[in-house]
Amino acid sequence: MKMIIAIIQPHRLDYVKAELYKADVNLMTVSEVLGHGRQKGITEIYRGVKESGNLLRKIKLEIAVNDDFVEPTIRAIIAGARSDGEEEIGAGKIFVLPMTECVRIRTGERGNCAIG
Repeated sequence: MKMIIAIIQPHRLDYVKAELYKADVNLMTVSEVLGHGRQKGITEIYRGVKESGNLLRKIKLEIAVNDDFVEPTIRAIIAGARSDGEEEIGAGKIFVLPMTECVRIRTGERGNCAIG
């Protein structure tokens, strides 16, 4: 079991979700977050509004998957997060973390079957 955390551009969320659904990955948590990478607050225009400063709007996806779904999930996130297949600075990052346990609260199931 792995926890996949992806930080992406807000305007790419619908594309990433569509790619995840194609890969049969349907369970995710989505949060609006602030942060920056190497660009260190370079001014951006997002939906016609100029943004500058150290922290930029980002979307954080958290997806718990069984081991068989790790690579398909990563490929789906990359496919959806890239702008028309181009390598764009600030497109995001993907982190893959080991997950030692998962418990479904409703049934008490544990492990792989509790993920979904």
